Amino acid sequence: MKAVFNEDQIRSRVRELGQQISKDYGDSEVHAVGILDNGFMFLADLVREMTCPVICHFSKMDTVDTAVEGHQPLRNILYGSVGNVKDKHLLLVDVMIDSGITLDHLAQQLLLKKAKSVKTAVMVDREDRRRVPLIIDYAGFKWSGGHLAGYGLEKGGLFRNLPYLAEIAPAS
Repeated sequence: MKAVFNEDQIRSRVRELGQQISKDYGDSEVHAVGILDNGFMFLADLVREMTCPVICHFSKMDTVDTAVEGHQPLRNILYGSVGNVKDKHLLLVDVMIDSGITLDHLAQQLLLKKAKSVKTAVMVDREDRRRVPLIIDYAGFKWSGGHLAGYGLEKGGLFRNLPYLAEIAPAS
């Protein structure tokens, strides 16, 4: 493993993002929605840096492929409810965005439920892997290298507890 974003870099960037989000929302109440399992550390650090009123929620997202005879499998995106979102400012928080498909799906579903606004915050933006035109409102770092672990991201169930983000060498 090779550290690519160390603890000080992450701490500094989270502080900057928290300040920018607070400035953008002012005195408005923000409902920060942490995407589990990966986003819990970033959410905790980010909301501590925000000075606007914040209410925290958590949502677990899963993708389920359903076999359809004679056709490509159908992919369903499932997510846990975040409650009544009507007329609320929502901030979806995850540690990393890849294709953007699941986060975009959740954002679209929340907008259909009449959220006042839906914005996104990620620590690592894998923009080179995006498959939908999802714009990330607040991004810590851009990354186009290999697999990352640490700061909430895991590999084989391990490394979520690391206070930094490291590139995991491919298995030989």
